[in-house]
Amino acid sequence: MVIDSDILEKTCKDMIETILFCLSDATKGTIYRIGPMPTLRAVRITSGIRVEGSDEIQWGLPEVSDYNSPGKTWEQYRDRPGHVLEAMAWCVEKGKSWTADDPYQDNRSVRKQLTNEPEDYHHMEPVLISKSYLYGDDLRGLDLPRDHEGKPIWKDCEFVVVAVVKIHFRSDRIRRGDRSTKIIKKLSRTLGTELLSLHVRETLSEAQKELARQRLQSCNVLAHELRNTLIKLGFIFSAINAEISYLREQWEAELEKAFPELESKKSILRRLNELVRLQLPQVNGTGKLAQIGRALLSEQEEMAGLALMPQTSEKWLENKIRPKWRRLLMESDAWAESRSEIQRLLDNLQRAIWMGTDSRLASKVNHLPEDLKAIWPRLAYVDFSADKLPVLDEILQFLDHPALTIPHKQQTRKILTSLKALAEMIPEVEERANRIIHSLRNGSLLEEA
Repeated sequence: MVIDSDILEKTCKDMIETILFCLSDATKGTIYRIGPMPTLRAVRITSGIRVEGSDEIQWGLPEVSDYNSPGKTWEQYRDRPGHVLEAMAWCVEKGKSWTADDPYQDNRSVRKQLTNEPEDYHHMEPVLISKSYLYGDDLRGLDLPRDHEGKPIWKDCEFVVVAVVKIHFRSDRIRRGDRSTKIIKKLSRTLGTELLSLHVRETLSEAQKELARQRLQSCNVLAHELRNTLIKLGFIFSAINAEISYLREQWEAELEKAFPELESKKSILRRLNELVRLQLPQVNGTGKLAQIGRALLSEQEEMAGLALMPQTSEKWLENKIRPKWRRLLMESDAWAESRSEIQRLLDNLQRAIWMGTDSRLASKVNHLPEDLKAIWPRLAYVDFSADKLPVLDEILQFLDHPALTIPHKQQTRKILTSLKALAEMIPEVEERANRIIHSLRNGSLLEEA
């Protein structure tokens, strides 16, 4: 990727600062650049550590690291016989995250393998960009990196890894698949979009050197303003919706507590997975149906673990879960005796998805005050966007309710307060960008805008 080094460093600092700002248990962040192909050199771009007891971040702390410039090539850190396993190799080759939530059992800790000493708690997330976005639709000439057996990696993948984000945490404050890792994953996707935006901008800038200074300057400022707008729209709203999803998760837990006899989304999906596992051994282990069964297990488990909006859950059910069950029931007799139960569970799941929005059900939650059970479901099922800024004030007031006893209540309020301040800046940035666009469209000077 072609990105100016100063801009790249600033972008990575902004991302690290945002992650540390949102996750109070995160202590340090580092972002590594990966590329170009096929050498895939991994180089540390920047590191930031939170100063204990404050929001200040110290950057570029001096420390010894194999990934300091000039970094390590793919041949140096990839998995190979007789060599220590590195989490970096896992993230780059697999395009998947690595969470060290038990340093004593971290089988990709270099220190643990060499000296048997544990490292710290951390999470590493790859930053992915579509191959076609970087290299076009014709990918036949790509020189892909290879594993130690000479086989090309990423051959059948849609994405390539262009960076890796590493976030360190206080002891025992990170778990695989928890809310912190989900937020880091979402922000890493935003960083991928931002890096691609920077790459496109830099490429276009190289091609436009012959343009007049005024037009080039205006275009650069426009790109800068639009880039900042995209960053804020991308990660601020996603982070706010992640916090709202936590309120949604807690509300659905209150319903399960109040109505244990009702089938919840989680209990239905748990039973559906039991039915899959019960008969899956009867299906050919390497056949297409077995693959569908394993994919169904994975997607049902993932859906059970996410507090999605009902509309999103409904699409998940219709596009991922029902079609796979339809294939299994049509092409195999393994689930013949359970067919009616499966159909009933899928229909009940359709209703359970919307259970949290049922006002009649909410009114019967007798262990909560009337005002709390009236406002909670309304706020928990908001899909936050730029035109819904006033909702944040309602949510913050809701979190101050003395009868609200959800876990991490104060932490959630602190995060949303910080994100609210950032979200309120977006209209101003958009207005400035629109003024510049108007200036360019009318051919006026930049200063007049």
